[in-house]
Amino acid sequence: MKILAIQNRMGIGDMVIFLPFIEAVSKKFKTPVSLLVKESSKASDYLQNTKYIDQIIPLLRNNKNLEHDGIIGFFKLANKLRKYKFDKVFIFNSSARFNLIAKVAGIKNIYQYPVFNKKNQHIIKTAQKFIKKELNIFVKPDPRIDVKKKQIALAKKKFKIKSGDKNILLGIGGSGPTKRIPASKFLDFMSFVLKKYKSRFFLATGKHPDEQKILREIINSKYKHKCQRLDHLSINKILPIISSCDISICNDSSFSHLSSALGVKTIVLMSDTPLIYGNYSKYMHAIIPDGEKTVTHKTLGKNKINSKKIFNKFKKLIN
Repeated sequence: MKILAIQNRMGIGDMVIFLPFIEAVSKKFKTPVSLLVKESSKASDYLQNTKYIDQIIPLLRNNKNLEHDGIIGFFKLANKLRKYKFDKVFIFNSSARFNLIAKVAGIKNIYQYPVFNKKNQHIIKTAQKFIKKELNIFVKPDPRIDVKKKQIALAKKKFKIKSGDKNILLGIGGSGPTKRIPASKFLDFMSFVLKKYKSRFFLATGKHPDEQKILREIINSKYKHKCQRLDHLSINKILPIISSCDISICNDSSFSHLSSALGVKTIVLMSDTPLIYGNYSKYMHAIIPDGEKTVTHKTLGKNKINSKKIFNKFKKLIN
């Protein structure tokens, strides 16, 4: 039996969140599942060791002019999927387009969210309801990513990661300006940590100029000798380093999702994203802006994240 799962959200974090649901499909039918996902999810970089994933098929679509956009792209994708001869497809969205593509591709068994019902879909609860309805399985939102022990050992040797130190990942980037906590907040946290613990900090971020500015502020600080930048490495090279860390402190970003999925205790700094993105996993521990009871896209609280609260949470988790 050949099964396809379609997950068309853009982000790395989105892909990580859906992993337990895809694993449930694989377990139910006792076969690995192929994925149709956007390249921006970078799934190939962190799912290569995942036993329940068969193939990763890139979805080349941005609603403009990519290969799978428009009417021509519709048939190109349908013809491509037809060649795989899938028996079943699980579509984790309400798009009629994907439903029709699956039919044109000759997939007989199509399971999908309610078509044309996109409003107010909760990223986790909707997926849970879908899998419960179709497979009678309740799925806990606790994704895991596997890294080979050999890769972890090599990373520890290359980056001189010592078990006696407190090795800390700092995920200082973010997909948008309101998610990027100022460098001063991280520097204050580092000051608190270094007064009490022998520590090293591994700095993970993206290539956006604003992310690089935050990175420069940290690596040019008086703590630069305690820092190792990781922005020159691919995700699959960073994963063994994260696995070697004792704890992660991350903005709501790809690294908060990847870190928690690796089983690393992860403090997530939530400045303007719904809280579910920072507390769905048992390895996640959210910090919200001072004066707020919860977080939404309207919170805009990056300057109200409290470094002392981060440190207090760190102490509880690290001891």
